[in-house]
Amino acid sequence: MKVLVIGPGGREHALVRSLLDDPFVTEVHAAPGNAGIARDVPVHAVNAQDPAAVVALARELGSSLVVVGPEAPLAAGVVDALQEAGIPAFGPTRAAAQLEASKAFAKEIMAVAGVPTAMARVAANATEAADALDAFGAPYVVKDDGLAAGKGVVVTDDRDAALAHAGECFAAGGTVVIEEFLDGPEVSLFVISDGHHAVPLAPAQDFKRIFDGDQGPNTGGMGAYSPLQWLPAGFVEDVMERVAMPTIKAMADRGTPFAGVLYCGLALTRRGIRVIEFNARFGDPETQAVLARLKTPLGSLLLAAANGQLDAIEALVWRPETAVGVVLASARYPDSPVTGDVITGLDEASALEQVSVLHAGTALDDDGATVSAGGRVLAVVGLGSDLEGARERAYAGLGKIELPGGQYRTDIALRAAQGGITIEQGGH
Repeated sequence: MKVLVIGPGGREHALVRSLLDDPFVTEVHAAPGNAGIARDVPVHAVNAQDPAAVVALARELGSSLVVVGPEAPLAAGVVDALQEAGIPAFGPTRAAAQLEASKAFAKEIMAVAGVPTAMARVAANATEAADALDAFGAPYVVKDDGLAAGKGVVVTDDRDAALAHAGECFAAGGTVVIEEFLDGPEVSLFVISDGHHAVPLAPAQDFKRIFDGDQGPNTGGMGAYSPLQWLPAGFVEDVMERVAMPTIKAMADRGTPFAGVLYCGLALTRRGIRVIEFNARFGDPETQAVLARLKTPLGSLLLAAANGQLDAIEALVWRPETAVGVVLASARYPDSPVTGDVITGLDEASALEQVSVLHAGTALDDDGATVSAGGRVLAVVGLGSDLEGARERAYAGLGKIELPGGQYRTDIALRAAQGGITIEQGGH
């Protein structure tokens, strides 16, 4: 099979690498890709949010499957256009992608499906926002209702800062969702769905804050690890039964079946599992860690989902190792990332045993050098027999790479490695 991967980031580089490992995949292309992806497969300068352009490229390449990575092309209806053209596409339609594109819509679906989540209110003006903030109290959780690439959420004890974020969203013509704060550790679970059947991948945990100790502003994610040894027995089955399958059924019942990745962002609270948010695609940087461990051929899995045949696949097979991914970000990320700086040491890092370098915001300059082209520049993934070994490898890889002003967290998966994550068991 020939596969076309749509998107420019680290998630897409991880998908490309996994697809190249699939013996059934004969050819992989990417659009638009990045400097790292271009080292691995042919890339094409196509606007990923232009459905007609994506369809034309898929036809030209004779693609047997198109995998759409980021949220924006999904919301733009790229999958709809591919399906209309008779080209198998992995990812939800525009209507189904509303689960991510509108947090208010997601809350409606969760209510219909009986999915446990944070209590929430939608606010369209400052008065409604202030009322909701006072109803839930601190810490305040304010989410931009639209797509925000993981950065539209403010969690703060400062009521004025919460109101200010809401005001920025209103000024941009949007609404906000204000929620109760959920305590407890967070977990990301990717569920592959064909619209009716579903298969879970291994759970992961990511790190949203820019600085060590979960300090500083939210980012798109500074690192992740998988699997999570501290999860209670039966956790994945519980999420499938109480969160994923009811949501997939509710979407099918309303005539907008959800096929693709249902990303379940979860909190393990004192009162049990609660959904923080849904996304309609693979999460970044969790994908880099999760796919590093997947032995089951990825292309065949995604094609089965695109063709409504997930019930026919065998149980997934995983490598026994643990994976830790650490993100290298540009200077001044996330506020005003510096771009255009030359990155060195990439080959030296990649040459290390059980270490892989997955590019996100990279490009080639006129001299052919790899330069930073975004806020999150790359992720270094280490595999080890345990968290300590995987961390050691990831940070050894990072130690080989130089980026002027580059920044990364030194504590990715550290607390878990030290046995510091505990779950207060509660009810449902």
